[in-house]
Amino acid sequence: MAVPEQELKETISPLPLPQDVQELSNDSEEDSGHASHGTKRGIRSRHSQMLVIGGTIGTGLFVGTGQALATSGPAFLFSAYLVICFLVYAIVTAITEVGAYMPVPGMSVAYYGNRIVSPSLGFALGWMYFYTWGISVAYEVTAAAVVIDYWPNTVPVAAWITIMLFVIISLNLLPVGVYGESEFWFASIKVFTIIGLLILSAVLFFGGGPSHTRLGFWYWQDPGPVKEYLVGGAGGRFCAFLFTLIYSCFSFNFSPELVIITAGEMQSPRKNLPRAALHFTWRLVIFYALGALAISVICRSDESALANGGKGVASSPWVIAIKNAGIHGLDSVINAAVITSAWSSGNSVLYMSSRSLYSLAIAGNAPPIFARCNKHGVPMYAVIASSLLSLLAYLNVGTVSGIVFNWFVSVINTAAFISWTSCCLIFFRFRRACEVQGIAKADLPYSSVVQPYAAWVAIVAFGIFGLLNGFSVFFPGHFTVSDFFAAYIGIPAFSLIYFGHRIVTRSDPWIRAPRSVDLKTGLSDVLVDGESEVATETVVAPTKYNSHRWLKSIYIMLGWD
Repeated sequence: MAVPEQELKETISPLPLPQDVQELSNDSEEDSGHASHGTKRGIRSRHSQMLVIGGTIGTGLFVGTGQALATSGPAFLFSAYLVICFLVYAIVTAITEVGAYMPVPGMSVAYYGNRIVSPSLGFALGWMYFYTWGISVAYEVTAAAVVIDYWPNTVPVAAWITIMLFVIISLNLLPVGVYGESEFWFASIKVFTIIGLLILSAVLFFGGGPSHTRLGFWYWQDPGPVKEYLVGGAGGRFCAFLFTLIYSCFSFNFSPELVIITAGEMQSPRKNLPRAALHFTWRLVIFYALGALAISVICRSDESALANGGKGVASSPWVIAIKNAGIHGLDSVINAAVITSAWSSGNSVLYMSSRSLYSLAIAGNAPPIFARCNKHGVPMYAVIASSLLSLLAYLNVGTVSGIVFNWFVSVINTAAFISWTSCCLIFFRFRRACEVQGIAKADLPYSSVVQPYAAWVAIVAFGIFGLLNGFSVFFPGHFTVSDFFAAYIGIPAFSLIYFGHRIVTRSDPWIRAPRSVDLKTGLSDVLVDGESEVATETVVAPTKYNSHRWLKSIYIMLGWD
């Protein structure tokens, strides 16, 4: 039987922070003028909804789809994106159920791994997120610098990298409300760009381009709907589809984790977190599945520029299609939007990396200095530490861009598969703990009708994907030591951190018993905050759209409300 809300408020008191973090929290502002009272809930509803989708629309969708199209063909590209959309939807709904119930400050998937499954899982996930997202900043900046070379220029690549890193780091050092507002507009540019490209694809499909050539599904017939990869025949077609499934995951990497991390600084998280997850779900289908279909219609899969042309895999299929259609000037506009997209994604992943380190420090798994926040609630030391990993972007100065691009894809993909598998495990243990402790499904702020079945499918799929991430290196003539380590180094790295922590804390259980899982700490503050927010909403009636209800529908669709 569920615990009544009133009784919960009276009996629950938050557990104390670790001693070292608590001492930091008691420091006065005399220490460098900085307070240490934790992060602040400065991310509004419209921010959170755009952050979630904006953080996942990056070079993976605008650029990375080109290599998948060139390798597998249009039919496999579209079908692979449909499959991954469902699997990511399964992860989002699963982890949102946990986050909506316990939206505490400093929350992250690693935090829930520690609190619900085991300290070792939380420790390993937290450090994996820290270094993976730090590397992701370097990847996004590298991709943006490569895309800039679409225009002839004499500016050194190092200069572009320096400018972009300076802006990204500066935005993350500003109050989270400023970061949220900047990402809101960055994400809006991405959303309008994708919508515009989908409309353009429909126009070209029906022959509305300058040449009035009706494309239809001609490129599905010539050069064909599917391709062979590594070997010939049915085995080659299977390998092509498998490659596209694994490679396309990069476009979605860590989007569910972004949903959870932003909720730690989100206003009204119990209401806005499920809302952000809902908006993210339908945008998955529109932006990714329809985007993949649109690309397959307007760009040939045998287009040489997709995998070559002096720009490596940074050749965007959108830009190539627009140029081939003879629409002058628009290719440069889209290329500029792609650069903005990469810039924005770098901004988001640096935010996630720093908040992951902050969450580790709050849990006592990182030096307590990283839990220190300034008076604006920004964990500045965590931001600075995460920024150091972004310096890997300078590898692009002396290395072929395409090689750097693929290395980052492989390393980040492995971490994503580990993370998503862990999300499912956390969800299963949460459901089990709720069952044992008498918390009914109807009493949860959010739950999905597809769970737990979708999570079972996802944990099997992503577990297999993680093991097959570098499957091509096992084919004769394709094995290289560098490619093997790039594809699989993430697994031993995670295992080393996990088992290293297990050895140090060998007295702890391998997994928390359902009855011992803490489902109460911090809920009293959540309930009090929720009541005050409801009271405020009652006083201020929502009359903003009374005279223009159609405007409300548009704002909700775009995530601006």
